[in-house]
Amino acid sequence: MSDQNRILVTGATGYIGARLVPRLLAAGYPVRLLVRDPTRLGGRAWVDQVEVCTGDVLKPQTLPAALENVATAYYLIHSMGGSGDFHDRDLVAARNFGAAARTAGVGRIIYLSGLGDETDEDLSEHLRSRQATGAALREAGVPVTEFRAAVIVGAGSISFEMVRDLTERLPMMIVPKWAKTRIQPIGIADLLAYLLAALETPESAGRIIEIGGADVLTYADMMNQYAAERRLRRWLIHVPVLTPRLSSYWVHWVTPVPSTIARPLIEGLRSEVVVRDPSARELFPEIEPADYRTAVRRALARIREGDVESIWSDALSSSQAGNPAFFKLEQGMFIERREQAVNAPAAAVFRAVLAVGGKAGWPAFDWAWQVRGILDRLVGGVGMRRFRRDPDELRVGEALDFWRVEAVEVNRLLRLRAEMKVPGRAWLQFEVEPQGTQRARLIQTAYFAPRGLGGLLYWYLLYPIHGLIFGQMPRRLAARAEVPPLLSE
Repeated sequence: MSDQNRILVTGATGYIGARLVPRLLAAGYPVRLLVRDPTRLGGRAWVDQVEVCTGDVLKPQTLPAALENVATAYYLIHSMGGSGDFHDRDLVAARNFGAAARTAGVGRIIYLSGLGDETDEDLSEHLRSRQATGAALREAGVPVTEFRAAVIVGAGSISFEMVRDLTERLPMMIVPKWAKTRIQPIGIADLLAYLLAALETPESAGRIIEIGGADVLTYADMMNQYAAERRLRRWLIHVPVLTPRLSSYWVHWVTPVPSTIARPLIEGLRSEVVVRDPSARELFPEIEPADYRTAVRRALARIREGDVESIWSDALSSSQAGNPAFFKLEQGMFIERREQAVNAPAAAVFRAVLAVGGKAGWPAFDWAWQVRGILDRLVGGVGMRRFRRDPDELRVGEALDFWRVEAVEVNRLLRLRAEMKVPGRAWLQFEVEPQGTQRARLIQTAYFAPRGLGGLLYWYLLYPIHGLIFGQMPRRLAARAEVPPLLSE
């Protein structure tokens, strides 16, 4: 297709946007992304096939370049949780974007909103904000296709992960009355099909379109059907108490979803969110939405195959100057990533990484690693095997203290698998990315897949200690790499 069909995608680092982009590329569309931090796109297989513009919808001066010569723009940005002014921020952002799109001559905006009856007095603040954002986009006069969806079911989606974690970890659950509210979930594959089909359906311009899957269920039904798919026996005890606030705290402690994110989701379940307008069937007759059980089956298959394109927390991060840290949970696995800029070539950084462990010790708090090895031996584990075949080289399959080398890619990656006794599975990975000839970025990632409630408690109890140790390691490795070779010998 020609550049006259150029598509702009906002929110490309989020759950929906990261899945939409490769499908647009596969369909032959030229794609441009608007992102605040281009480094967040690192590792995406398609990043070299798109044009990237740095900008922020809250900074109008950054938008014209991104919207130039764009035929259609996907607006996949919204706030959830955070400070209480998220509604006002969303409106300002949408108005900025709509005005810039009108000035640039954009033909259409496609927006993903939240399903819910506008006349329902109990409609949550979050859902009202999503719908008000659509109205704000329309104010500028650019035709808007607004899709309204409820719970999205897919590997890595926040709603699916909540159901998954609660059902997997708790054989008996106390559920409040909101668990009996009717909702109409939609599978991620069907949602993406609608977003793509809108491009070739001009009749969808200027329309609000409600979309959902084949089933109308309750949240309790969703948990029961998930349990049935996994062949788990679960008991739900319904109680008239547990407000959305209390429920969000419960979700916060049992799942990786923070209460600030869980609360607006749960408040949205006070009202029925089901499709009442049949226009989606009329506009897109070729799309036959799947039932909930099929969507769950597809998500679980993706997880088993390790084919998860994005997760809900991709768009949420916290950082510290000089050593950004990202924490998330992907498919039941805790992931803590830290990054460090290094004033040394990538090869020098990788040499420093390969030298960890053995008699040379670990870069930060080596005594703590030794204590952990002693404790492991006391419970029958391998302990701290302080030896290495070579002080400067590692091969796949070799033992390194209480780790096993699982992957080595020269000057790029080292991945270690834990062999100490832990209630779950753990990995420690180092990646080196060149930043020119004399600079590099070191990415250190700790992975932990907990087994049952014991694994969950293990993670949270040791997290402060791990945070201290793993927080220091990238800086120490950077310091080692920055020492000239002749001086380090």
